[in-house]
Amino acid sequence: MATLFSRIAAGEIPSYKVAETDRYFAFLDINPVQPGHVLVIPKNETDYIFDIEDDEYAGLTLFAKKVARALRRAVPCRKVGVAVIGLEVPHAHIHLVPMSKEGDLDFSKKTTLPEAEMKALAEAIAAEYAKEA
Repeated sequence: MATLFSRIAAGEIPSYKVAETDRYFAFLDINPVQPGHVLVIPKNETDYIFDIEDDEYAGLTLFAKKVARALRRAVPCRKVGVAVIGLEVPHAHIHLVPMSKEGDLDFSKKTTLPEAEMKALAEAIAAEYAKEA
């Protein structure tokens, strides 16, 4: 059975997509720790990030870097924090979180944002990503 993230990447479940290639997909976390919190996934289902084949892992990292640069331009922040946790969804993923202070990367402080704000954030990040591609 396909994972939640595979179904999102396939378009079976709606998402706030910010970037996509033939191998990778990036979308807003619906319970962000900060506005603009992005999840970056390989389309190939692998539960544990360090089980990903080397070439796919390298590609995922480079894709995440491009998304992070777009995120930093679209959402005011000092840096983009990176986290790999992998306990909630059995599909490898990278969290990219806009940060201005150390406490901004606190996963105990998840929130929800209005749909209009999520859509605007996704569009802004996607527009900046298009400049990277």
